[in-house]
Amino acid sequence: MSARSTRGGARQVTLDVSLQGRDYKIACDESERAELDEAVAMLDRRMREIRAAGKTGGAERIAVMAALNLAHDLLRARRDRADATAADASRDEPSAFAIDDAGARRRIAVMRASIEEVLGGQDKLF
Repeated sequence: MSARSTRGGARQVTLDVSLQGRDYKIACDESERAELDEAVAMLDRRMREIRAAGKTGGAERIAVMAALNLAHDLLRARRDRADATAADASRDEPSAFAIDDAGARRRIAVMRASIEEVLGGQDKLF
């Protein structure tokens, strides 16, 4: 891991991460390191599940399938939150399904960067 400060004063770190046995260097704010580590672990776990299920072969396809699955999970969670919020509003109770949208956007950005790195300069995926 290396570190440097940016103009805004946020300290940037470069992490060495591994997805499906492939190593990558990813930069992030030091304050987001724990979330990035969690996102990497989540993506790696999902990619390994897809590979183990034998649903697809290449690393690029596995990365795309994992990204689609995680995006679907996020959309479902948002829908569930909206449904719960509407139900809670009718009962005047706080929602038990709150999701940090800013945190979710950061995790999606990290996943997108990881997928783009895995896909590299490929012109055709399938």
